[in-house]
Amino acid sequence: MKALEKSHAREGLWMVRAPVPEIGPSDVLIRVNVTGICGTDTHIWNWDDWAASTVPVPMITGHEFAGEIVEVGRDVTDLEIGQRCSGEGHVVGTESRQSRSGRFHLDPGTRGIGVNVQGAFAEYIALPAFNVVPLPEDIPDDLGAILDPLGNAVHTALSFDLLGEDVLITGAGPIGIMAAAVARYAGARHVVITDIRSDRLKLIERVCPDVRSVDATREDLNDVMREIGMKQGFDVGLEMSGNQNALDQIVESLVMGGKIALLGIPPGTSPVDWSRIVFKAITIKGVYGREMFETWYKMIAMLQNGLDVSGVITHRLKAEAFRDGFAAMKSGRSGKILLDWR
Repeated sequence: MKALEKSHAREGLWMVRAPVPEIGPSDVLIRVNVTGICGTDTHIWNWDDWAASTVPVPMITGHEFAGEIVEVGRDVTDLEIGQRCSGEGHVVGTESRQSRSGRFHLDPGTRGIGVNVQGAFAEYIALPAFNVVPLPEDIPDDLGAILDPLGNAVHTALSFDLLGEDVLITGAGPIGIMAAAVARYAGARHVVITDIRSDRLKLIERVCPDVRSVDATREDLNDVMREIGMKQGFDVGLEMSGNQNALDQIVESLVMGGKIALLGIPPGTSPVDWSRIVFKAITIKGVYGREMFETWYKMIAMLQNGLDVSGVITHRLKAEAFRDGFAAMKSGRSGKILLDWR
């Protein structure tokens, strides 16, 4: 099969011919139709310090996908050949306290597809049946391929009750934009999203026209709050940018007793004025991945009942054009980028 592989410990990925993976008794073999390029894949392409210390070489990368089951292991009873599916990219164990109590996404032994386990940038992927998420017929492959990042957005946005609340989102990348759509769907009163890149702010206007986008280099957030009739601060902040200034902005803009869901990861060590956190009685929740599998159930239900995030997809390319896809991703001017393996 053709596969996109980290073949060498340096910048780039390489299209190779690789054996079709063999499956175990509890696995399924999936023919991959569409994959999405993720920020993690970009880190692996760039071969930064995190990637060099985490990813073994060679490694078939990629973990956002939609496809069709073509083979099932002998112990698999609830899935069948021909079934369309996506899949959870975190492969977990069953021995930890977290897993045994049903909190699979917190298993400390988690391995990542396309990071520690051979991934989805290929014509076929072997996946534990436990990780397979069947796709309803009314969810096309293009959306199935971005359920993983949508799951990040849903997990973050639904960390706190949003009904009637005012929500500030920092970072208008694809996940931040999808989080804005989820927040509106979940009943937030005002949703404001900030960024410094005009292309991303234009994209949020296309995907979520009823969300107030703010160019942080040109507009004062306090002026925006007055403009939309807010008399106090925001109730909930969703930090999606990994930027220290953005986190500081959320802390400054929250009401007393406000809440922050933190998905973005600032590089290195970031200074925190903990007195501001304590004296404003702020709650901070770190968000990792998706809740297995509650997040998947919720986002599929929302997609089937009116949530529309399809506009976040800006590029659809053949798999052989992967270099163009990564160039667009690294430019910072794209939304979600899909590679077609059919």
